[in-house]
Amino acid sequence: MELTALLRGPLRGHRGRLALLVVLQLLQASALLYLPTLNADIINNGVLTGDTGHIVRVGAVMVAVTVLQVVCLAGAVRLGAYIALSVGRDLRELTFTRVLDLSATELARLGTPSLITRSVNDVQQIQTFLLTGLTMLVAAPVMGVGGVLLALGQDVPLALLLLVMVPLIGVLMLAIVRRLRPLQRVVQRCADTMNRVLREQVGGVRVIRAFNRDGYERQRFAAVNEELTGIGVRSGRLSTMMLPLAATVTNLFCVPVVWLGAYRVDAGQMQIGALTAFLGYLSLILVGIISATFALMSLPRAEASAERVAEVLRTRTSLTPPAEPVTVLPRPGHLELRDVEYRLPGAEEPMLRGVDLVARPGETTAVVGSTGSGKSTLLALVARLADVAAGQVLVGGVDVRELDRSALSRAVALVPQQAWLFAGTVASNLRFGRPDAADAELWRALETAQARDFVEAMDRGLDSEVTQGGGNFSGGQRQRLAIARALVARPGIYLFDDSFSALDHATEMRLRAALATEIAEATVVTVSQRVAAIRHAERIVVLEAGVVAGVGTHDELLADNAVYREIVQSQLTEELA
Repeated sequence: MELTALLRGPLRGHRGRLALLVVLQLLQASALLYLPTLNADIINNGVLTGDTGHIVRVGAVMVAVTVLQVVCLAGAVRLGAYIALSVGRDLRELTFTRVLDLSATELARLGTPSLITRSVNDVQQIQTFLLTGLTMLVAAPVMGVGGVLLALGQDVPLALLLLVMVPLIGVLMLAIVRRLRPLQRVVQRCADTMNRVLREQVGGVRVIRAFNRDGYERQRFAAVNEELTGIGVRSGRLSTMMLPLAATVTNLFCVPVVWLGAYRVDAGQMQIGALTAFLGYLSLILVGIISATFALMSLPRAEASAERVAEVLRTRTSLTPPAEPVTVLPRPGHLELRDVEYRLPGAEEPMLRGVDLVARPGETTAVVGSTGSGKSTLLALVARLADVAAGQVLVGGVDVRELDRSALSRAVALVPQQAWLFAGTVASNLRFGRPDAADAELWRALETAQARDFVEAMDRGLDSEVTQGGGNFSGGQRQRLAIARALVARPGIYLFDDSFSALDHATEMRLRAALATEIAEATVVTVSQRVAAIRHAERIVVLEAGVVAGVGTHDELLADNAVYREIVQSQLTEELA
């Protein structure tokens, strides 16, 4: 079972607590089962004989047993809650760590909405089942089996009825659980879909309103919501059948038990205290069945969730960590791509093939090309967000697949087009790459990135709040803050993936001029759609359909390269060029 395999590891560190929990559950269940026997003793040897002293003595024992049962139960519940919550914490940490290790390819295959659901909702379902199981399911078999055995000690003919009742309830419960399992898998998949649709609609609310698609999106949400509700109702109906079904069967068996018990008492074949004890055991058996039912109700969903979490944990990243990672770069700032090829899994044609590129400290290398030519993919390979299918990407003279991750992050800073800021403050975002940076360094980076003016205008300056994703800043402000974040890290290689697209022409020119002075000795690789912005680069690489179509300066390519000339002519006239 996937659930058992998944829990085996996290539970291994709680062996001592689990053993103590089992002992406490056994003690509390045994104490509970002992009470009807004591009650029978009081009736038979105290009430019927008029022995008040015996009633007091056995009554005192009953009080002591009850106190023991309550203390053991409280301890077991506390331990069970601690173990379940700890396992939930460990599973979330394992899932989060694995997600961080995955490449862009695996992340795209699993999907962001699904990963969020698996890391939060699915782990919560497993945690809930574990909590219910540890606090109820351990004692339930003891209550059921112990109740039957002790009932046999009171009266064998009556106990034969229990030997029919308990297996019957067990068969009914298992039949319901079997039908619930496939439904719960569908419920979790529908939850993924709901998460995805909500993320799309909330994130794209401006586009929805701009195109007046509110009605369509409401219908789309309603369809997903209706599907989730329908599956949830079917699952809920089956789940809620468990408890009334177990109680009904038990109560139906109470009728022949009382009738036959009364007959045997009247015939002198059974004492009244034994019948009272027998009815007490029947109630305890019902309590055990109800406890097991609560645990079984959450089992199918926990199994479905365990399969989904295990799928994430089983996913092996294509970014294999090096056996002996290199931490020192022999040629800091040097970047080279040798005959690089990259393809998506299952794709017939590679996205990049035969790409050669050299970028040196103190130089700016620009990458241009039509949409879909592989420009952003090329930068992603340098930052090792994905691995090449063939060839090599060398940073500082070392293949990125052999570099220590920390060494690579110190050497390379990627500024994506879609700048992402984290919830916190401006300072916490700027220090993302170098936590020990001083405030003066932050202000200098902001000034270079042309962001100092709007940060100073904020009430708290560097301590001003940044909402999730930087939603309280404009697109151009987010891009400038992302560039400042890269400057604070002070890497040897800067990768700008069309990172100036949201800026107006004047701001972009000032920013590029400031960067030329600030990072003059660093290696700069920039992707841009604007030829005017990269025309002065020492080297321009032209990509066309994943292949290098030309390398040279602006003037050289304009004279000799048809692809580059077409790009220039789409933006400028040759006279202006």
